[in-house]
Amino acid sequence: MDGALITALLIFVARVLDVSMGTIRMLMLVKGKRVSASLVGFFEVIIFVVALGRVVNELDRWDFILVYALGFATGNLVGSWFEERMALGHIGVQIVTNSESDSFVSTLREAGYGVTLTEGWGKDGPKDILTVILPRRQLPRLMQVVSSHEQRAFTIVMDARKTLGGYYQRQRQKSK
Repeated sequence: MDGALITALLIFVARVLDVSMGTIRMLMLVKGKRVSASLVGFFEVIIFVVALGRVVNELDRWDFILVYALGFATGNLVGSWFEERMALGHIGVQIVTNSESDSFVSTLREAGYGVTLTEGWGKDGPKDILTVILPRRQLPRLMQVVSSHEQRAFTIVMDARKTLGGYYQRQRQKSK
């Protein structure tokens, strides 16, 4: 294999790695994992400097510049894919229903979710607002329960940076 082709491939792979690591590092910072984020950032910058150095040393090589940019774009895709798969942290889900939701609350609780019921008022009258805090990776399962029981529910998913106490915390501590 040609030396320039190997260099171009290494630049591409390095950019995919460092940009993906940057995405994961930012996620860790948002979730309050500062030490882990710092460690990822350390290796991210080393890879970045090596890749950038190869390109800057040979600015007349348009192919190196092109694979550098392509690696950056691909790294964003790969990083966001990893971020979805890692599903770190917790989320808060609010489910707004149009009807009395006692049976739905029971269904959610039987499925293992802690649910807080709040009464609200919408444009067309009274609403029940169900709040569930759960690990982010459990969202698809919760959404299946919601869609099978309350097809017309309005659902809002929010990031929960930190949780203290509550049903979820007690449930997790019992399983240790």
